[in-house]
Amino acid sequence: MKKIIFSTALTLALGTTFSFASTKDEIGAQVTSSFKKEFTGAKDVRWEKDKSFIKATFLFNDQVMFAYYNPNGDLIGVVRNLLSDKLPFNLLENLRLNYSEFWITDLFEFASESESTYYVTLQTADETLTLQSEGTSGWSVYKRAKKK
Repeated sequence: MKKIIFSTALTLALGTTFSFASTKDEIGAQVTSSFKKEFTGAKDVRWEKDKSFIKATFLFNDQVMFAYYNPNGDLIGVVRNLLSDKLPFNLLENLRLNYSEFWITDLFEFASESESTYYVTLQTADETLTLQSEGTSGWSVYKRAKKK
């Protein structure tokens, strides 16, 4: 189940958009109440609703963030984009040593209640590679694609 949630959240964070924007009333009191409790002081909140997930896009501590909820108001996870210098040192060093021929095109953290997982998309002229962190010690290949 956890793997399904991570995969779905990753897909959503990598660019899939929900079918339509929603008003606060369409989202439901449980979700908005949970959001207000978790992110007191959030600004510019925009809601989007899918069949299985509700997404809040908002500004929190001067950073754009994305919170994913199930319809019952339970927080699934929070996504935020990162600069490479914000990665844990071991992960950054691993990228530098093992993927020096690639450049970073996307980097974000998916934080659930129990852990944070980092995803980085790397490219060369011939290949696009998405890596998923394994704790803070290394990376595993999440997706690989050759360019045409």
